[in-house]
Amino acid sequence: MNSSLKNTARMLGAGLRALLVLTLVCGVVYPLAVTGVAQTLFRDQANGSEITSEGRVVGSSLIGQRYDLPVTTGTGEAAAPDLRWFQPRPSNGLGANGVNTRYALILSGATNRAGDNAELVRWVKDAKEAVSRDNSTPGHPVAPSDVPADAVTSSGSGLDPHISPAYARLQVNRVAERNGLDAGRVAELVESHTSDRVLGFIGEPRVNVLQLNLALRASAS
Repeated sequence: MNSSLKNTARMLGAGLRALLVLTLVCGVVYPLAVTGVAQTLFRDQANGSEITSEGRVVGSSLIGQRYDLPVTTGTGEAAAPDLRWFQPRPSNGLGANGVNTRYALILSGATNRAGDNAELVRWVKDAKEAVSRDNSTPGHPVAPSDVPADAVTSSGSGLDPHISPAYARLQVNRVAERNGLDAGRVAELVESHTSDRVLGFIGEPRVNVLQLNLALRASAS
């Protein structure tokens, strides 16, 4: 009996010591080491890839956001895009998408509808007409056939902060007119904020909408 109690006590003691050591190593030392390396070598990424303007954080280079006109509380009206700014990809999956609306960060996702889904086809056609209408300016009409795919479809996550250079260029004349700027100057902003493929072959050229709009605000002020 005494031997059994001793063995039990020894096993409990060993288990307790293992618990304390593993808690210290895995719960304290390892997280501190990883945090230290991240803050030393990858500080920007570790802190959320924040974008600052005039001394305050205005967003992240990894998460898209909308640029809408203010909505009067209680009216039930849907937010309309503020056409002074470059607009991002749709954030609501085109239509009633309960997973992610207005770049909400609780969940991410799109519609998951097939390319031949009748409802999706109608949404895309309606969205093309809206983009065509919003971006047509005197002397520079935009036909629905000119509208690139990313202008009328959300990304797989619904949080994409980038648009294609083609969609950014399509918006140049409208943005220039709304801000009283020369279209050539706005086009230069787009080109200077166009990032190439990662390592020259991964992904596609892209434009970060938030960074582009910050540069636009600086030019328009």
